Amino acid sequence: MTNQVSQSTGASPAVFRILTPIMTAVLAGFLIIGIALPVLPLYVTDDLGYGAFVVGLIAGAQFIAALVSRVWAGAFSDRYGPKAGVITGLITAIVAGLLYLLSLALAGTPLMSVIILIVGRAVLGGAESFIITGGVSWGLGRVDDVHAGKVIAWVGTAMFAAMALGGPLGSLLFSSYGFVSIALATALIPLAVLVALIQIPAVPLQPAQSKKSALSVLGSVWLPGLGAAFASIGYCAILSFSSLYYDEQEWHPIWLAFSAFGLALIFARLVAGHLPDKFGGARIALTFVLVQTLGLLILWLASNAFIASCGAALAGFGYALVYPGLGVEAVRGSSAANRSLAMGLYTVFLDIAMAIGSPALGWIAGWSGLDTIFAASALVVACTALIAARLIISARE
Repeated sequence: MTNQVSQSTGASPAVFRILTPIMTAVLAGFLIIGIALPVLPLYVTDDLGYGAFVVGLIAGAQFIAALVSRVWAGAFSDRYGPKAGVITGLITAIVAGLLYLLSLALAGTPLMSVIILIVGRAVLGGAESFIITGGVSWGLGRVDDVHAGKVIAWVGTAMFAAMALGGPLGSLLFSSYGFVSIALATALIPLAVLVALIQIPAVPLQPAQSKKSALSVLGSVWLPGLGAAFASIGYCAILSFSSLYYDEQEWHPIWLAFSAFGLALIFARLVAGHLPDKFGGARIALTFVLVQTLGLLILWLASNAFIASCGAALAGFGYALVYPGLGVEAVRGSSAANRSLAMGLYTVFLDIAMAIGSPALGWIAGWSGLDTIFAASALVVACTALIAARLIISARE
């Protein structure tokens, strides 16, 4: 008996049912990232005494580490199986939580505490690579290729659900118990997930002789990856700086933009995650990136928290299908034996954008104000439309 879902048009409920355990594992794994996002900038600025640039460096450390480990995570998952990749990521996340605790123990020496915190975020970046790359590949291995867009959208949705849930949960933990509660949660949640993963079936390993080199797989990945990188700058702006911007404007709760972005993204992927499979990834990415750009411009021009949060929600709704839409284009030219590597390479472009974008946006904030971040990111995001248009033209040639 096969684990794969048939190609029938009525297969979406079956696909969702098969993906639910994997989505749950990714949700739990990324919740430990989400709970720190709104409070880490406050901890760094208020408790350790550093500014927006250091906040950007700490956020960037995670993305740089994810970038460095992404191809390794993909190759590891292709060789040992995506389930093994997810488990490796969860174990690494536990180590990150222990480093958070060490950083707290050194809080009396702010410079050393920040250094350990940067290392902890970097370790968490490596964990993220294995969890999301393995999780998506795990899902792709359990259903037919015709559902690739759904897999990328729905498994990725778990990541953003963690962001939306993590904002209020992290703020509640931080305000009640301080950063120590964030550190403990980061260590304990992955530990609990490891037990739950035992019952989830793995997928068969592909023959080693059918695997290709990273360079050959890159040929089918680089253009959609570039488009995803441009679009992810908008995600980066909201992820790293919206809580500081809301705090500066005295808008509360400070996690509202961040959660609005995540909730809108989840809604869009649940109701429209099938669109890249039905109409083509590039065509859907082109449409939705324009929505994302509009949302960022509204956030930039907003005069109150409600309008700003509506802009963030619109940006999340748009970004929701840009990444899976371009992801469908990225995996289309790759075989099953190279699926994890293709997704790893594709996500490398996002990591590059985040690693460069966080410090760069922090510099822009220090030079011209936090609100300018959202105008600058909207301009960069709009470049994705050109990439998507080029992919549509190439498909017709």
